Amino acid sequence: MTLPALDPVRTVRAGVLDVAYHAGGPADGPAVFLMHGFPYDVHAYAEVAPRLVGRGCRVIVPYLRGFGPTRFVDAATPRSGEQAALGADLLALMDALAVPRAVLAGYDWGGRAACVVAALWRERCSGLVSYNSYNIQDIARAMEPDAPDNERSLWYQYYFLTERGRAGLAKDRRALCRLLWRTWSPCWRFDEATFERSAAAFDNPDFVDVVIHSYRHRFGRVAGDPAYADIERRLAAQPPITVPAITFDGTDDGVRPPAPAERSAHRFTGRRRHAIVAGVGHDMPQEAPAPFADAVLELVEGGRG
Repeated sequence: MTLPALDPVRTVRAGVLDVAYHAGGPADGPAVFLMHGFPYDVHAYAEVAPRLVGRGCRVIVPYLRGFGPTRFVDAATPRSGEQAALGADLLALMDALAVPRAVLAGYDWGGRAACVVAALWRERCSGLVSYNSYNIQDIARAMEPDAPDNERSLWYQYYFLTERGRAGLAKDRRALCRLLWRTWSPCWRFDEATFERSAAAFDNPDFVDVVIHSYRHRFGRVAGDPAYADIERRLAAQPPITVPAITFDGTDDGVRPPAPAERSAHRFTGRRRHAIVAGVGHDMPQEAPAPFADAVLELVEGGRG
């Protein structure tokens, strides 16, 4: 079986990174950034991106820090996985590619980066598609317990707080990430070739460090990179998202159970539509590419009007 690939991969210096990214569509088309999560890669958008390109969009799909060919410029830069770093990376990439304003779409870590930019630099975001709705971490409340069944689904986060967890990820990152794919999206019948296409991105030399820092930082167990302290301070206020937004949850998400729009309504003060998608787990763009792409196009068309 031949799987679609997002080729060719380009590279651009953006802030502290040499960011590897896929680009498609006309240079003068409305810009869209598609942001992948952990533990996935750009191929989460292998079916979404062509749909958008076919409608005239300029589509950019970057590898996040610690994934694929993306590399840190300086060996001395902290391998932070904190939310402020992810948002700053996206903003730096927009600057490097001279994109003043774009529709930002993502899930998991990538959705968090998109939410950060939408909340703090709203002039750069013409619309937001966010899986799991408001995806900015409330670190001050991170130690408040959740319902027991929800706590059980977060076992991997607690595992990564330990040195045993770091060693386990380093020892067999593919097996651990394959387990997460299965448990997070129980209805998605992906094959080994599909997994391996993305798993190559986990061979990045900074993957383990960035992942471990991400989960330890969100629980307040490690300090962030001082370079992002001001952004983290602003995020601690849980800023509202004022740009037009379309948000989704999946009925079968093994990480975050679906929630009605009312639960996070106070975080969205602009126009927002929320939908719960049946049969979808944690990786919506790969599991249900058509409605995800349609949501992006709805915001693109709205920005044109």
